[in-house]
Amino acid sequence: MLSSSRAFPLNVDLQPGKPPILRAEAAGDPLNWVVKHREALRAVVIEYGSVLVRGLGLRKADETSTVFRRLANGLMNEREAFASRRIYSPGVYSSSAWPANQQMCMHHELSYSMEFPGLMLFACLSAPTSGGVTGVADASTVLNALPDEVVKRFVLEGWILTRNYNDEIGASYAQAFGTEDRNAVERYCRANAIEFEWQPDGGLRTRQRRRAIIRHPVTGQLCWFNQIAFLNEWTLAPEIREYLVDVYGEGGLPFNTRFGSGAPIGEDIVQLLNQVYEANTRREPWQIGDLMLVDNIRTAHSREAFEGPREILVGLADAVRPADWSPPQLRTAR
Repeated sequence: MLSSSRAFPLNVDLQPGKPPILRAEAAGDPLNWVVKHREALRAVVIEYGSVLVRGLGLRKADETSTVFRRLANGLMNEREAFASRRIYSPGVYSSSAWPANQQMCMHHELSYSMEFPGLMLFACLSAPTSGGVTGVADASTVLNALPDEVVKRFVLEGWILTRNYNDEIGASYAQAFGTEDRNAVERYCRANAIEFEWQPDGGLRTRQRRRAIIRHPVTGQLCWFNQIAFLNEWTLAPEIREYLVDVYGEGGLPFNTRFGSGAPIGEDIVQLLNQVYEANTRREPWQIGDLMLVDNIRTAHSREAFEGPREILVGLADAVRPADWSPPQLRTAR
């Protein structure tokens, strides 16, 4: 436990295998409690990368949206979503529409975008009967656990995300870019270093190269920051991958990742990345009313398969747009 005489005026419970947990005494007024402890909460996130606040008693979407706005330095609208979401209010969304029986592997939200949230906010309005944990993993720890040869290649090459937008699976281009206007989509792509190609059937194919490792703007830590494994074909369940390849062809998968050179990323690399994530995952089952703050650069997050109703509100906060997206020098990567 960190006592109030040390870094924070809040007691943070640190246990192996669990995210930092802070037990609030909101006395039926979560908004007032959050306003009072805003700076302390944000300091805890800087120190540990995430914190689960238990005892706030969040129950309603409008109240939760207000809490998110008070905690954030600004909420941002999502662009380039890989799955559809329900919009509760500007910058406040449902969890991504993803089959309940399939895990969402570790990732950093919008790490393939030129602008991404520095802070993620999660609130549990309805907890599942089993599963559904939002796991977290420290990105610097993950980076240090990866083999040197893997890190060096991604430092030198970065990674490429290829997406095929259609109206049948995943987010359509209208959902992802917030418009059906092709000219507006093209302007966005040009402004954000995204190659694009309209398909004969009206769909859209895009390709973007990004860094795999970035330096945290506050702590200076090097962080494994990407969605290389999550959006790769080998993370899909075998039967789902087989079906999608059969229907769309290998080049028509809704998303896939490659080395920055364009070479395929093998199943062995994807398995390695997911194994390292798993070895460093911290978990705590959701309870109704919980709030979680996650530093989106320092901390990856996941969503485990679940049963029963699960309503998690998500806030994308504190937009970050690095001035330099070129790969870091090799000597600084470890």
